[in-house]
Amino acid sequence: MTRIDAKFASLKEEGKKAFVSYIMAGDPDLATSLEVMKGLPAAGVDIIELGVPFTDPMADGPTIQLAGQRALDGGQTLQKTLDMAAEFRKTDDTTPIVLMGYYNPIYSRGVDRFLEDAKAAGIDGLIVVDLPPEEDEELCIPAQAAGINFIRLATPTTDDKRLPKVLQNTSGFVYYVSVTGITGSQAAQATEVGPEVARIKAKTDLPVIVGFGITTPEAAKTIAGVADGCVVGSAIVKEIAEGKPVAEVLDFVKGLAGGAHSA
Repeated sequence: MTRIDAKFASLKEEGKKAFVSYIMAGDPDLATSLEVMKGLPAAGVDIIELGVPFTDPMADGPTIQLAGQRALDGGQTLQKTLDMAAEFRKTDDTTPIVLMGYYNPIYSRGVDRFLEDAKAAGIDGLIVVDLPPEEDEELCIPAQAAGINFIRLATPTTDDKRLPKVLQNTSGFVYYVSVTGITGSQAAQATEVGPEVARIKAKTDLPVIVGFGITTPEAAKTIAGVADGCVVGSAIVKEIAEGKPVAEVLDFVKGLAGGAHSA
């Protein structure tokens, strides 16, 4: 059982929905992003998604693209991101960490070495958005063998024919993308998301977490109400981009988490 599995089991016992937050590693700088990361669990975050900055982030909207650019300009690397996770683990051994990014930096490092280093750093899951199920032998299956969950995205265009393929080797949870398009571009609608979550849950026992288009505590509550939880990324990254003090960023996160947990 990974930390992700354990977290969902404990949330189920408590009758609570999951709140997942995304931050970009190294944005606006390594020290600040680490300070934010360390404060997330106390702000109510159940699972941390840690973005790995990449030069060509095709699934991300302008907010997260710019965060990645700021991080890269500041010298952030895959190694520094793993170091950041390892530093977090010195004081928190229970909050799951999911690395979210693209395959290129992992491929450049070498899959075996990456998985070994990720495991040592305390990484629990991977979301690699440009590796489809057809490429499972590349990273997904080796990751599962190393005890790291491989989390797949399902979208509004994932039809009933495609869905079983998407779910085939997924573990940890299913990330349902609530809108067609990039991060931070549209608002998620519970009336549209609910039936899609039900369709996915009919095919898997895994929790289904909804992301993209959630910016307020009210939206977090509404969307978590029709799923097993929700993810907020761009709205948090925007607070960081505006140069808000860490305490203010964490207060904003606390509000979102409160919304999700009250669903």
